[in-house]
Amino acid sequence: MSRQQDFFKHIEEGYATEGDYIVLGSAMLDGQTQKNAFVKLPLKTLNRHGLIAGATGTGKTKSLQVLAENMSEKGIPVLLMDVKGDLSGLAQPSPGHPKIDERMEAIGLTFTAKGFPIEILSLSEQDGVRLRATVSEFGPVLLSRILDLTDTQTGIVSVLFKYCDDHSLPLLDLKDFRKILQYATGEGKEEIQSEYGRISTASTGSILRKIVALEQQGGDLFFGEKSFDVDDLTRIDEEGRGIISVLRLTDIQDKPYLFSTFMLQLLAEVYNTFPEQGDADRPELVIFIDEAHLVFKEASKTLLAQIESVVKLIRSKGVGVYFVTQNPKDIPADVLAQLGMKIQHALRAFTAKDRKAIKLASENYPDSEYYDTDELLTQLGTGEALVSVLDKKGRPSPLAATMMRAPMSRMDILTDKEIKQVLDNSRLIPKYNEEIDRESAYEILNKKIDKVTKAEKEKEEREEKSKTKKKKSTTRKSTRMNPVVKVLTSATFIRGVFSILKKIK
Repeated sequence: MSRQQDFFKHIEEGYATEGDYIVLGSAMLDGQTQKNAFVKLPLKTLNRHGLIAGATGTGKTKSLQVLAENMSEKGIPVLLMDVKGDLSGLAQPSPGHPKIDERMEAIGLTFTAKGFPIEILSLSEQDGVRLRATVSEFGPVLLSRILDLTDTQTGIVSVLFKYCDDHSLPLLDLKDFRKILQYATGEGKEEIQSEYGRISTASTGSILRKIVALEQQGGDLFFGEKSFDVDDLTRIDEEGRGIISVLRLTDIQDKPYLFSTFMLQLLAEVYNTFPEQGDADRPELVIFIDEAHLVFKEASKTLLAQIESVVKLIRSKGVGVYFVTQNPKDIPADVLAQLGMKIQHALRAFTAKDRKAIKLASENYPDSEYYDTDELLTQLGTGEALVSVLDKKGRPSPLAATMMRAPMSRMDILTDKEIKQVLDNSRLIPKYNEEIDRESAYEILNKKIDKVTKAEKEKEEREEKSKTKKKKSTTRKSTRMNPVVKVLTSATFIRGVFSILKKIK
């Protein structure tokens, strides 16, 4: 048996799968695509998470697009983080191209142009379905971790949440939380101290500064009502295709704090909401995080630990998380270890540091008698990648240099007119884009403070009026003559005294 035949058998056995699967492309040997040597991704392992990595321009986004559209076609809902703004083209079929036909022929597949159902979401003021969450939904622990608070500060946050619960003060947005912080060390200091103990002014000041920093990153737009229901990410259209939710993030690339906050809240909400799925044949939802380094950039150790914990646990809820980034080193080691599927596009070596990074990246993949992995990583062409997935028994499949299939949808953005059409057809925009500002902690505490201030002012006015009246009464001169003085100064008394003095003489 020839080396080529051995290789074909090696791939065929290594990527044999029970149940449904997605064909990623066809394996390559010595730089040549081996037709029909299909590299398959079992749907059953999609909740074991994954990584798509590679230098700029090597095909990462197109691989993401291929996965998203094939999952949608299999009835699996998808959430995409569109940081660069180039994923909306999923809604329109590819215009086709001779090079696409050539690629698909070499792989052994027939090309079909298709568009897919998408929903455009937004964290900011960009057009789309607004994603929001209330401060109460975060809870004191998660909010404290996002703000990277000390144990003492976390205790204060917990006390303030308890106070608000006990006194029916809804914490909806950041101005509500700012108000309770100010109230705890101002007008409400004695009340809260008598019920829950002393609260440090220095600690509340530090918490307040971190809240302001989050607001400056756009947190004031994210926190509030109406809260987004994560079940709306799991919709299926009339044709049985999973809805692809495209979250537009082009305006928050310089706001990694907000991005991390949103991602942690989303994963935590999905984990807390979705039921245990067990060993299912397909996931309930797959989440792609493009430019994944933004999630971990400037994240505290506490926040990283929380993300790592959620990623480990969320797969039991039938949710897969796929990170897309330039280099695997952008992903913390504990998270990287949880990623069952890896699609590694080419890496570039311009410096000794780059070569070390490539050597390290090659160690993430199984050894192969057919490839010199670290050398091949620098030689892969655009649309080619090293692939390893989990097989039907949960073991890493053989490493396969793969000619990746082409997307069926447009590899470009939608026009403004096409985006407007998607937004006009949205079923979620009427549900979530209404501005709601109901009475919450901010308004209730302001009324309480105004009431106390008014009562104190009225009391002061009464006391001042009483003092003024008393002062007037004590300084007024009497017009009545003293009885003794009256007798001594009377004419009768004077005449009597003079007559006595004459007799004495």
